Amino acid sequence: MKYEWKKNDKQLYLPKNEPSIIHVPLLKYFTISGKGNPNHKDFEEAIGVLYSLSYIVKMMPKKGVTPEGYFEYTVFPLEGVWDLAEEARQAAVLDKDQLIYTIMIRQPDFVTESLALEVIETVKQKKPHPLLSKVTFEPLEEGMCLQMMHHGSYDDEPASFARMEQYCEENYLKRISKLHKEIYISDVRKTKPEKLKTVLRFKVDAL
Repeated sequence: MKYEWKKNDKQLYLPKNEPSIIHVPLLKYFTISGKGNPNHKDFEEAIGVLYSLSYIVKMMPKKGVTPEGYFEYTVFPLEGVWDLAEEARQAAVLDKDQLIYTIMIRQPDFVTESLALEVIETVKQKKPHPLLSKVTFEPLEEGMCLQMMHHGSYDDEPASFARMEQYCEENYLKRISKLHKEIYISDVRKTKPEKLKTVLRFKVDAL
């Protein structure tokens, strides 16, 4: 049976519209880190590189190579961890050019480090791109987090984060850092801003 993240991992990718606690286990990702405005071309190209790697993994059996433990699955959604350069933290208006990010796409459990490096090398040879040198494959464990589904434009996310911060105050939790994760459930190229669905998540701990 095909593994579909919308059915098998609802707790990770389809939370409710209210803040809730989740424990995020160790998961594997292709990642690219950078700095700058996500509306610029280089950010779009980084997304393209991650998807090209992810689809090569998925399509390996059709190319005559079936990794040990392979199973049919749907490619996971794009995710991003966001921060802000120190010099921009106190500014009254967000300067998107000062955003620091690590974007990533989760890989199935059967993907090992050696397989991931092999895939990166294959893409370097067939579709060379300077950003491939910035790709890493790494296991990440987020642990205890607070999350909710945000509906609407990315620019309206502060209202959802305010609700999450309030939840922390009311439930004796503390936010561990200003870093936060976004998981893009909607395709921004095909979805109107008011219809976008984005999981917002940050790490927390008990007071």
